[in-house]
Amino acid sequence: MEIIPIPAFTDNYVWLIRSGQKAVVVDPGDAAPVRRYLARHDLEITGILITHHHGDHIGGIGELARPEIPVFGPADEEIAGVTHPVAGGDSVQMDAPRLFFEVMDVPGHTRGHIAYHGHGLVFCGDTLFNAGCGRIFEGTPQQLHASLQALAALPPETRVYCTHEYTLANLRFAEAAEPDNPARDRFAAEMQALRDAGEPTLPTDLATQRAINPFLRCDSPSVRATLALQDASDEAVFTALRDWKNRF
Repeated sequence: MEIIPIPAFTDNYVWLIRSGQKAVVVDPGDAAPVRRYLARHDLEITGILITHHHGDHIGGIGELARPEIPVFGPADEEIAGVTHPVAGGDSVQMDAPRLFFEVMDVPGHTRGHIAYHGHGLVFCGDTLFNAGCGRIFEGTPQQLHASLQALAALPPETRVYCTHEYTLANLRFAEAAEPDNPARDRFAAEMQALRDAGEPTLPTDLATQRAINPFLRCDSPSVRATLALQDASDEAVFTALRDWKNRF
């Protein structure tokens, strides 16, 4: 099984899961780059996975889907073209490529946002980013904090496939939020080198995110000192971080 990032728009990635000549696509906001890749490599789409309803994640469904192709998406969101609504506790299984994912509810960015976990990886849409997290559009800080904690509880080696190339901007905020994090500084240099070479900074993994992502480090004394919230709950620290990032 191979997982390929297909760039779309200015900073999106459509993930393509390939085995042989069969492929599943994740969050195809734009059909055109996906169709070009499929044609170039003589691939056939056998399924589509959707994490949430925003247009840059669903805009290509209509052009890519066919009656025989299952389109999985969040049951709590109305998305045209979804044939198999799923929610936390459900599973997704396909034969070609041979895939099995458990569905996780990860609301906050949107009301019904879901993630797909299996094969040592997670497709998490706009909930968890490399060194950051999604904005809160429909949910609450409490929901997004709980969703991030659920993702962080997965095994540390879990590879994280999110859908935006926001890493360098996120790392600038992470440096402001937690100034004394040498692991983050080393990671930032590695990520800058990747971008300088025209390479994506994804996927990442949960062990790395636990070490460098301030939104997963609400218990860090340095983060708490920056916010002057040494005695606050982790949830309160997260809420303050997310509000600051909105204005950063």
